[in-house]
Amino acid sequence: MEKIGEVGYFVYNLLTAFTLTAVLHSITHYGSDKRNSMTEQTVSEQLDLSGKVAIVTGAAGLLGAAMSRGLAEAGATLAVTSRDEERAAEFAETLPGSGHAGFGLAQDDDDAIPAFVQEVVRRLGKVDVLVNNAYGGGAPSIDTASAEDFNRAYHTGVTAYFLLAREVVRHLRGRNAPGSIINIASMYGVVASYPEAYTGFGVNSPPNYHGLKGGLIHLTRHLAVYWAQDGVRVNAISPGPFPSPNVRAGEPEFVARLAERVPMKRMGEPEELKGLVVLLASDGGSYITGQNILVDGGWTAW
Repeated sequence: MEKIGEVGYFVYNLLTAFTLTAVLHSITHYGSDKRNSMTEQTVSEQLDLSGKVAIVTGAAGLLGAAMSRGLAEAGATLAVTSRDEERAAEFAETLPGSGHAGFGLAQDDDDAIPAFVQEVVRRLGKVDVLVNNAYGGGAPSIDTASAEDFNRAYHTGVTAYFLLAREVVRHLRGRNAPGSIINIASMYGVVASYPEAYTGFGVNSPPNYHGLKGGLIHLTRHLAVYWAQDGVRVNAISPGPFPSPNVRAGEPEFVARLAERVPMKRMGEPEELKGLVVLLASDGGSYITGQNILVDGGWTAW
């Protein structure tokens, strides 16, 4: 009986030590994570990005600008990029709130990426969120696309996205902080386009774009499972038809033809991405990772 008592006492102490170690690891690794609090957050608290710093690449473009405004409206401080540093700085000044900064970044320059992240940290103190949005590929037709078209598109839209994300994750690890990576993909990374929708118009559905967006979606899943242990979530947003103002004005019949393919019978508006990007960047999306979320008016539901 005495031996049984000694064994039981040993097992009790072992389990207690194991439990304490697990709790301490959780506190150390996610110490700044509000989800460990016993108090349930309100929706407004979950979506509040005050005190967070977010990078948005290609921020001065149609969709990048709307997503940047959404993050700033939720309280984040923005580091916005463009190939043209002056354009990025001017756009940063238009964002709600204060403290935003513009940066020049050529994503096809691999060596510039680590220095860029370091400069954001130097100027803004840290990085919590990365929105990989910039795209530098052309739009050739399936008959004219060259190897160089594919190389350029893939490098700026997949390789550079990975290199940027990895630099941000290294920074987050160094701070022992959670974070969010959001890759902007496309419904055309999931489904093919309708050839007849493009016939007769001066608009292409470029094969290099389809290829890179499909690759980006799977890369998102791959990075999500590897970086989950670091407290970093990785997701993709795949917009559907969001034609630019120039396409809407210059090719109204093409836009109408696209709309017929959408169950909601209309094009997307840039502001319709704001809520989702805030969700994924914030505690509101704290249990979402490895996902590709389509914002396409139902196009891919057919």
